[in-house]
Amino acid sequence: MQTKEFFFDLPQELIAQNPSEKRGEDRLLLMDRKSGEYKDLTINDFPSLLDENCVLVVNNSKVRKARTFATTENGGQVEFLFLEENEDHSWNCICNKNKKQKEGRAYCFNDKNGNLVKKGVLTKKNEDGSVQLSFDEPLEEEFFTLVGHVPLPPYIKREDTFSDENRYQTVYSKNIGSVASPTAGLHFTKEILDKIKSKGIKIAEVTLHVGPGTFLPVRSENIEDHHMHYERYTVTEETAELLNKAKSENKKIIAVGTTSMRTLESAADRVGHIQAGSRRTNIFIKPGYEFKFVDSLFTNFHTPESTLLMLVSAFSTKENIFAAYEHAIKEKYHFFSYGDAMFIK
Repeated sequence: MQTKEFFFDLPQELIAQNPSEKRGEDRLLLMDRKSGEYKDLTINDFPSLLDENCVLVVNNSKVRKARTFATTENGGQVEFLFLEENEDHSWNCICNKNKKQKEGRAYCFNDKNGNLVKKGVLTKKNEDGSVQLSFDEPLEEEFFTLVGHVPLPPYIKREDTFSDENRYQTVYSKNIGSVASPTAGLHFTKEILDKIKSKGIKIAEVTLHVGPGTFLPVRSENIEDHHMHYERYTVTEETAELLNKAKSENKKIIAVGTTSMRTLESAADRVGHIQAGSRRTNIFIKPGYEFKFVDSLFTNFHTPESTLLMLVSAFSTKENIFAAYEHAIKEKYHFFSYGDAMFIK
C-alpha cells in the first residue's frame, strides 16, 4: 500500500493544544470493528460498554521529563531529548542541531535557576541520527527533575507548563521510561477505573516505554519500506498468567492504547499465548496483519500517514476508520495526544 493512501485533511483547530478542563470529560466515538457503524458518546459512558467477560489491558509506563536544554562552551543552546541509557551509562539522545555538533564537544546542563547540574560530552554520532552523551557518573532521575521538561509532541505548539506534569501522565503510571505518553490512558480517572472494577472486570498492566517514533509520519512512499523504531516492553509473570487464563475462558481482551496493543501482539506466540519477560519490539501492525490476542481497542485519533493510523486501519478496515474520522472531523472532535477517544469494539 502507498503511504499517501493514509493521508487526510485535518483542520488545525481540531489538534488539541491542551487537555480537557477536567480529566475524563472528553468525547468518545464508539465504532463497531466489523460493520464500521459508529455512535457519539463520552468517556463516562465507557464502563457501561463493558461486560464482566473481558479484561482491560493498560500501559503503566511513566513519562520522563526527557526534553532538556544545554549550553555549549561558546554559549550556544542545544536541545536534547534523552531516549535510553546504555550499559556504560551513556545516553542516546535526539539533538535538534545534530549536523552542527561534533564528537568531543562538552555541554552544560543547568537547572531552572541557571545553576550547573551536570556536564556531558558528545562521544558518538549514531547511524540512526541520534547522538551519544556521556557523563562522569550515572545520571540519577533527579537530573531530569532539575533540568528536564515534559516532552510534549511537536504538534502541540506551546511550551510545557506545570499542569502537563500531571495531565501528560496516566493516573496509573509507575514505571518511568517513556518520552511520549501512552495517551489513550490519559482519559481514565480513578473513578472511571473503579466503575470498571466494580463490574468484576480485571485490569492488567503491561509496560512499554514509548519512543519518539510514535510522532513520526511514514516517510517512504510504500508502507512496506518503513522500518519501525524499537521500544522496550515488559509483561510480568502475573500479567501473562492472568491474560492467558482469561483467553482460555474466552474473555475479550481490550487494549487501552496502541502501545498496549503492540505489547500484547509482540508478546503473543503463534498460538496466541502471552509470553512473560522483557524484550524489545519493532512490530509494524498494518493492513493485512492477523491479530493474535486483542479483541477490542480503546485509542485516540491519530495523525495522517502515521503507523498508528495504519494500525487502527488494520484492526478494522481503512474504509471504516476513514469514515469514522470524517464523522469526527465534521462533529469537531479533538485529535491527537490531548484529544478525544475512540473505542473500536
